Amino acid sequence: MNKSLITSCLCILFIFTPFLNSPHNINTVNAEKAIPSHAKWGKIAMQKATEKYPSAKIYDYLHVERVQKRNYSVETFKLWLSEDNKKFEVIVTIHFDTKSEKISNIILQRQDTNT
Repeated sequence: MNKSLITSCLCILFIFTPFLNSPHNINTVNAEKAIPSHAKWGKIAMQKATEKYPSAKIYDYLHVERVQKRNYSVETFKLWLSEDNKKFEVIVTIHFDTKSEKISNIILQRQDTNT
């Protein structure tokens, strides 16, 4: 009796084991990560900060906002930089024509932190 019970358990195990690991039982969504619309402007913001502060390292950045008015837009970014053991922030605003994406002005404002 024990032998038949063990045999039955093994048969059940071998029959149902493939279904436990089957990817058909898992509901997944394979979506590509969309590139945010501000990514292009973020690269430009980091490039301009690197040009202005060539010996500083950018260690973090944040897209603050996009403001759109009639025919122009303004992208604002906050970058955190370090240079000579001092940390500071730079606010970068990029003004551009919404349709053509031609840049009309880029402003960098440095804000020193206490750390």
